[in-house]
Amino acid sequence: EFFGYLYHLDAMSDPYWPGYPQDLLNQIGPRNMVHSWASDTDDSTVQPRWGRIGKQKIEDAGPLPPKRMETVDDEILKHTIAFMDKAKQQNKPFFVWLNPTRMHIFTFLSPKYKALEGKDNYGLQEAGMTEFDDIVGAVMKKLEDMGVDENTIIVVTTDNGTETFTWPDGGNTPFKGAKGMTTEGGFRVPAVARWPGKIPAGTVENGIMSGMDWLPTLAASAGNPNIAAELKQGKKLGDRSYKVHLDGYNQMDMLTGQGPSKREEIWYFGESTLGAVRIGDWKYVFVEQPDGWPGVKNKLNMPLIHNLRRDPFERYSDPNFAVGSPDWFMQFYAREFWRFVFVQEKVAALARTAIEFPPMQKGASFNLEAVKDQIQAAVQARHGQ
Repeated sequence: EFFGYLYHLDAMSDPYWPGYPQDLLNQIGPRNMVHSWASDTDDSTVQPRWGRIGKQKIEDAGPLPPKRMETVDDEILKHTIAFMDKAKQQNKPFFVWLNPTRMHIFTFLSPKYKALEGKDNYGLQEAGMTEFDDIVGAVMKKLEDMGVDENTIIVVTTDNGTETFTWPDGGNTPFKGAKGMTTEGGFRVPAVARWPGKIPAGTVENGIMSGMDWLPTLAASAGNPNIAAELKQGKKLGDRSYKVHLDGYNQMDMLTGQGPSKREEIWYFGESTLGAVRIGDWKYVFVEQPDGWPGVKNKLNMPLIHNLRRDPFERYSDPNFAVGSPDWFMQFYAREFWRFVFVQEKVAALARTAIEFPPMQKGASFNLEAVKDQIQAAVQARHGQ
């Protein structure tokens, strides 16, 4: 079952800004919110903009204008709780992926939370985060009321680093950069996990973990610790067969305090560009973005090196940092150059997985160079070049 919208939140408010071509709304406007369910019945209906319905039932849940955005998280929470109640009544285990709109731009607060602005030094971000905190609390209270809180894994995390460039409708971070960049500020996110009796309360783990690790980790907690290996060999799930490479690790040992992280590397991709890689404590930067996400990606002749345990804010290579002069950095770089042997091994291994399991689609880009490349390829194909 799904209830929500299919875009980044700000796309849903686009039609309500001055200058939006209302006569083209049915051609370029965002799809309304959707309430849908998986089905065994194959619906051959083809919707003009959205394609064939297939094995699902879809209900139009209406547009999402700014006024509705004030309280749409109440709707999402209501459907979440109803889904949990249904599973409990049917005595079935359940998986819920709850994605409230807080805190994604643009933030339109309900009167209840807007009243917090200006109090205790709260701004838009802090008031919105209070609503998010209340949503988490409501889910935890519901699990307790259902009597399943002791046997439920709860994970609270987010999908990318802080979006500082829309502040005050955005957060802040001590790390370098922000969302859309391959610096730590673009990738590092908090993650909190709870599983009474399994994950020790009040502990902090500093092992490397990626959002891609959650699928194999949660699958292991449900009884299948081998899902990644099985999918590489080919596995039937439901009525479909899959043969895919999951770039994730089962991290249940680390979460339960039984062992270290199984992940040694983190890949920092900006769209389709490999901007950096972390191996252990060391990060190797191949691309810099001095003007942030909208700016150019400068490919470096020689990668920059950071020890993220000693330099988590990536300051050693900054010429404005007190000890970060170019001469000092080159001395540091020369002493650590031998580490690139490990980088070459990791990148080669990643490339091999892309050959055996080609990417299903290329990363999105707003750069029109991709359009130019497509035109050139079409012209060459037409002329047999």
